[in-house]
Amino acid sequence: MAGICAGQLMVILDGTIVNVALPAIQQSLGFSASGLGWVVNAYLIPFGGLLLLCGRMGDLLGRKRLFITGLGVFTGASLLCGLAESPAMLLAARFLQGTGGAVASSVTLAMVVTMYADPRARAGALGVYSFVQSAGGTLGLLLGGVLTQTAGWHWIFIVNVPIGVAALALAVRVLRAERGTGLGAGLDVPGAALATAALLLAVYTIVGVSGHGWNSVHTLGCGIGAVELLIAFVVRQAKAADPLLPPRMFKGRDVPGALGTHTLMICGMFGFQFLAVLYMRKVLGLSEVQTGLGVVPVSLLIGLMSLLFAPRLIARFGARVVLLVALALIALGLGILGRISVDGTYVTDILPATFPLGVGFGLAMPSLAGLAMSGAAPSDAGLASGMFNTMQQVGSSLGLAILSTLAASRTGTLLAGGVTQAGALTGGYRLAFQVGAGFVLAAIAVAALVLRTPRPPADRPTPPPTDDPRPLKRDAASA
Repeated sequence: MAGICAGQLMVILDGTIVNVALPAIQQSLGFSASGLGWVVNAYLIPFGGLLLLCGRMGDLLGRKRLFITGLGVFTGASLLCGLAESPAMLLAARFLQGTGGAVASSVTLAMVVTMYADPRARAGALGVYSFVQSAGGTLGLLLGGVLTQTAGWHWIFIVNVPIGVAALALAVRVLRAERGTGLGAGLDVPGAALATAALLLAVYTIVGVSGHGWNSVHTLGCGIGAVELLIAFVVRQAKAADPLLPPRMFKGRDVPGALGTHTLMICGMFGFQFLAVLYMRKVLGLSEVQTGLGVVPVSLLIGLMSLLFAPRLIARFGARVVLLVALALIALGLGILGRISVDGTYVTDILPATFPLGVGFGLAMPSLAGLAMSGAAPSDAGLASGMFNTMQQVGSSLGLAILSTLAASRTGTLLAGGVTQAGALTGGYRLAFQVGAGFVLAAIAVAALVLRTPRPPADRPTPPPTDDPRPLKRDAASA
């Protein structure tokens, strides 16, 4: 478990640690204003596009093998990023880094679930995994500021190397080897190609919205192409003998409901990780390190809830009930941020939102992870893990595109009306937070209407550990 979490933390950190260092990277390597965004996009596109395929490959070839391969590629690419001396070299290394991150991340949730058959032990493991997933992005903002200010931007990449080497050594030694079902079990090559192309093009379209606009020929053309590829993939799945996405994955309502809820929640919550940082930097005037420290309360609360309270609450009340309460808290936190003011302070405008956001997200992620994996047989666990991580990546990219576009549009309108720069920025961020709260309210509606996980009886005894797989399967399905 330690090896899995160390590797996953390294990958998650990289998603946000770069954001703080972008100005320093631009000045050092001479990126243009339009080209600078590709330091992020070159990582996001392969990462989001390859998760589903890599998850299925983990089921066929062995998840440990794929995890170690992905970690090795990611670690080597991180070193190349740190040594980059030109924009082209950095972008190529970032693309390779995103590829390695996708290979490693696609199977992590599957390995966690298959390692722990007992429902209570699995709930605790999912809490640890969810903490790494949730708090890693926030920690990246803090480390990015500290490393950029003290050691230089190169070190935000080089720091991954010793972590990656340690994670690799631990994974090779500790993780149980598994053979996988083998390629003979069936890999739908045309379906895999269509799904990967559709996801790559979809993520490319979304991340390009900020530069091209929603109504541009580029966005509409690429978006239509992604939809056509997705339709072709669905048609292929209906005809394939061994489809990439077997229909058995969607027999119940919990898996599709959890995936839809997860996507909407991430769309809304991502506004905090991105827009709250901009508000603290551009309106409140906080330094990079102060901004990183400003989001630490959320990470601490996420850790407290996901590690200590979420497993107990899920075992007592069921994942669906815990999830609904958690989503309501997230919506409340974003609603508080929707009232930020131009003359506000961190204590009055940001800090009050950190409690409901941290508690809510810390409870929501373990609940969603358990629900999303509830319908997966051991032979499909990697695919289910890939789907869960894909929806998280698509949700974050889509949420960022929508919320940042709305904020920029509102800011431009206010500036044209004579409002001050700080006032216009605040008005844009306020609108984005309110829309983000709307996404989470939509997630509540989906969870309430679709999910049907029953509440476990309060007097249900804890099943003793056993080597018989049949009761473990039955308990895991009801967890």
